[in-house]
Amino acid sequence: MRSRPAAAMRPELEPLPENVAVSYVMPVLNEAGHLAEAVRAVLSQEYDGEQELVLALGASADGTDTVAARLAASDPRVRLVANPRNDIPIGMNLAIRASRYPVIVRVDAHAELPRGYTAAMVDMLRRTGAANVGGVMEARGRGRFQRAVARAYNSPFGLGGGSWHHGEDEAECDSAYLGVFRREVLEQVGLYDEGLRRAEDWELNHRIRSAGHRIMFTPRQRVVYWPRDNEDALRRQMFATGVWRGHLVRRQQSTPWRYLPPPAVAVLVAVSLLVALLQLLGVARGAGWALAHVPSLGYAAGVTAVGLTRLGGDGIIDRLLNVVVLATMHLAWGAGFIKGWLTGAARTVDSSRVA
Repeated sequence: MRSRPAAAMRPELEPLPENVAVSYVMPVLNEAGHLAEAVRAVLSQEYDGEQELVLALGASADGTDTVAARLAASDPRVRLVANPRNDIPIGMNLAIRASRYPVIVRVDAHAELPRGYTAAMVDMLRRTGAANVGGVMEARGRGRFQRAVARAYNSPFGLGGGSWHHGEDEAECDSAYLGVFRREVLEQVGLYDEGLRRAEDWELNHRIRSAGHRIMFTPRQRVVYWPRDNEDALRRQMFATGVWRGHLVRRQQSTPWRYLPPPAVAVLVAVSLLVALLQLLGVARGAGWALAHVPSLGYAAGVTAVGLTRLGGDGIIDRLLNVVVLATMHLAWGAGFIKGWLTGAARTVDSSRVA
């Protein structure tokens, strides 16, 4: 891995003025059920500087555009831009280019900013000299399955060791959830990579760090996130995310170690299934072949133990759902990672929220 620049080598950024104006940017696709709540959380921020919210509207099929038009008509701070290609990086860049202010706050239609978020994060930019700052992704759920996904997100066993899931100390980090950016740094590094369809945040933050700038995490700001609410949507999301992560590793020829266990597990499970098929066909004979099942059985025992005892839930059904969710996350993400690493992402799309 490339080492981070020493503090003495960091580019100096001009101090931010008090109450600097901020632009919120939000890509939106098929979010009719969440958009009004997300926008309300943005517009109710207790911040003394000027604010605007730019929504990049994809080609939704669920009435999202009607909701967005109503929101824009009711508040002059809300502006709309079209994103007919739907891709998040394209929508982000369209919104950023349409915005006007020195600080860019990324928001998501499935997230809800806490009160005081903007003021605290702008203060953190000013205090630390960072180019981007982020807080904790606090996943929540309404239905039983979504609550199980939220428990996995909020634990170190679901999506790994990213500080934005369960970090406890303010610290420099390699990426940030959502992000509050200095506009001049975004423009310096070229905004989001429009060739990506997932993992765009990590890739952008990689370029920011490579340019010598600092990215900071704080545990004091917790942004509510509503994850996928059914197994099929979760599987499709995890697979697509894994594909694009593998694609970035293929392109950059480096990766943090924490991203490697899921693809390793996917390989071990695939080997076990292949050996089981050969045994059923009578091709693989002898007790020695049984050893191929030991790693995958060990994983199954481990993920079951974690799901039943470490993630919580109300009763045995919730705890069994923990197991299903963890296995879905690990195996779908891991299989996607292998595909992206071996062949690239091509035109892989996260279709988990497409109506």
